[in-house]
Amino acid sequence: MYRPQIKVVDCTIRDGGLMNDSKFSLETVQDVYASLCASGVDIIEIGYRNSKTHFSPKDYGPWRFCDEDMVRKAVDGVDKGSTKLAVMQDAHKAVAEDIIPKEESVVDMIRVATYVKDVDKAIKLANNATDKGYEATINIMAISHALERELDEALQQIEQETKIVACYIVDSFGALYSEDVDYLVGKFQRYLKTKETGIHCHNQQQLGYANTIEAIIKNVNYLDGTLYGLGRAAGNCPLELLIGFLKNPKFDIHPVLDVIGRTILPLRKEMEWGYSIPYMISGVLNAHPSEAMKLMKLDDDNPAKWEFAKFYERMAEQAD
Repeated sequence: MYRPQIKVVDCTIRDGGLMNDSKFSLETVQDVYASLCASGVDIIEIGYRNSKTHFSPKDYGPWRFCDEDMVRKAVDGVDKGSTKLAVMQDAHKAVAEDIIPKEESVVDMIRVATYVKDVDKAIKLANNATDKGYEATINIMAISHALERELDEALQQIEQETKIVACYIVDSFGALYSEDVDYLVGKFQRYLKTKETGIHCHNQQQLGYANTIEAIIKNVNYLDGTLYGLGRAAGNCPLELLIGFLKNPKFDIHPVLDVIGRTILPLRKEMEWGYSIPYMISGVLNAHPSEAMKLMKLDDDNPAKWEFAKFYERMAEQAD
């Protein structure tokens, strides 16, 4: 439960932004950031820095872009202690030019999210970030769909061609079980001799927390979580559970609990995340949760919203 190498990473605003098009108010982000700094969390991921050619500012909130001036508004005046600030770039939706030199930015880390097929793009973005003075990670999404040979080759490239601090196992579909986590961690650690391994779990099958613990047992040191599990679809490993498990005196759970009650739970009036039958079905079938998210958005008086067996059959047919 306690290792000094462990880094706890909060992704509340970034992953939660997938449920509201990154339209959090500035006050919400300021409260989350200040509270997490007070808690001693190692890294806070405040949103995406993706290209405005892929996402229109008319349709998405400021945390899909994390322009430097907006990020400064969120963090100015806060005693951050040793907490670092991160933004994410999607390998297929971002450009190197969106990252300014580190000495001009309050951001400390660039996390590059990629599918295995786009690993060359991810390596270029990660190297651009480290060349400009940032720490960087590469997060391999939808890993439950990755082909074995392609994943092996991607890990070899990442080890040989980058200076990232960590490479992540990302259970985008909430489909992994503990045996899968064991297997993937072993693979990552065999290939990545000079990088840490990270874990980012989704909770479609109520396993986000358990799979994160399994990764900790296997010496994974970069651990992602979100406040009250706020994240896409069924959400993520709840940060408060993770901090409670780690029993590390450097973390103070009080600011975490306070901000959940004050700021996170009221967001449930605007969006719904967490375990549900449609999300469970997508996890069991190792499917992207997009169809389940559409079902969840139907009005409660629409009978189709509650026809779970029909939804399962439709999803199973698509998976075949």
